[in-house]
Amino acid sequence: MRELILVKYAPEIFLKGLNRGKFERKLRDNIAKKLDGIKAEFIHDSGRYFIKTDEIEESINRISKVFGILEVCLVREVDIDFNSIQEVALEKVRQSEGNTFKIITNRANKKFELNSMEVSRKVGAYVLTNLDGEINVDVKNPDILINIEIRNNYAYVWANTDITKGAAGLPYGMNGSTMLMLSGGIDSPVAGYMMAKRGVEVSCVYYHSHPYTSERAKDKVKDLAKILAQYTEKINLYIVPFTDIQMEIINKCREDELTIIMRRFMMRIACRLADKYGINSVSTGESIGQVASQTMDGLIVSDNCADRPAFRPLIAMDKTDIMEIARKIGTYETSILPYEDCCTIFVPKHPKTNPKLDAIMKEEEKLNVDELVQKSIENIEVVTF
Repeated sequence: MRELILVKYAPEIFLKGLNRGKFERKLRDNIAKKLDGIKAEFIHDSGRYFIKTDEIEESINRISKVFGILEVCLVREVDIDFNSIQEVALEKVRQSEGNTFKIITNRANKKFELNSMEVSRKVGAYVLTNLDGEINVDVKNPDILINIEIRNNYAYVWANTDITKGAAGLPYGMNGSTMLMLSGGIDSPVAGYMMAKRGVEVSCVYYHSHPYTSERAKDKVKDLAKILAQYTEKINLYIVPFTDIQMEIINKCREDELTIIMRRFMMRIACRLADKYGINSVSTGESIGQVASQTMDGLIVSDNCADRPAFRPLIAMDKTDIMEIARKIGTYETSILPYEDCCTIFVPKHPKTNPKLDAIMKEEEKLNVDELVQKSIENIEVVTF
């Protein structure tokens, strides 16, 4: 008998029909990359992937962050022998805390002498016999859930306490790429996570307004990109100098239109970088109505200067929902550090909430838009995590 890690795919992968094999291969490649530096062996048994390694805890921690995985289970492998199966099941119940239990069996090996219901019933009876008076069966809401899988080569047994939830979604890198506008706030890292969860490869652009934003603000964004990279293969962060653009807008344009013009410059730069690096789309952390620049009119005006799809995965989410995801993925505590980004240092007193495209474009005629964008791109700093 030995302990192995069982990797359970997210349900969507099983629905991919003729493309399923491609998604499975990509998922396995992503797992292997995530386990870089750890000695691990992949074992395939009748549609299941198992991993053998001596570094179990670290491996489970890494694998659980791979998109496309529903659960990561620490399982006990036993010979296909009923006595061995029930002994391990009894041991798992004894090791778990609770007053009630249930046995669930999946008999993939149809040559095994008992069907799934018979195995569950007999193993349950064996547990009750050996723990007489200490525990009861509860088929609806048990404290302890013992899983038994009987496959072609071995049987596998684990308890609900041996399960770590995975990141779910689709294998990273299967659905194109996006340039995420990453600020130091709560929303944009969550947006990046949500896009990556759908299999989209994420790169990030950050707009830095030195000296009005400090090096600590830049370091904060780097830390956020580093956290996101735990869920991806790697992340390239493009740090764009944005001060000259902001000062030009402030000096030459109407104050109430400052924010929306600034957002249009950000969109142009993100698209230009996406074009340069062969990236399909841009993404933002905007949620409709959350701030003045994120009204329907504001988003329409911003999108006007995009040359590729602009995705907003948080568009209909409440702030509380976004914060909950931020806490889950580990970005929240970094996001709330009190270092301002370029979006918060030059906020007009009364920003326009219903900008009109014609008026904004006329205001932009006061600026040398292409020259300002090109100058910023020529001076980017690139950091890879």
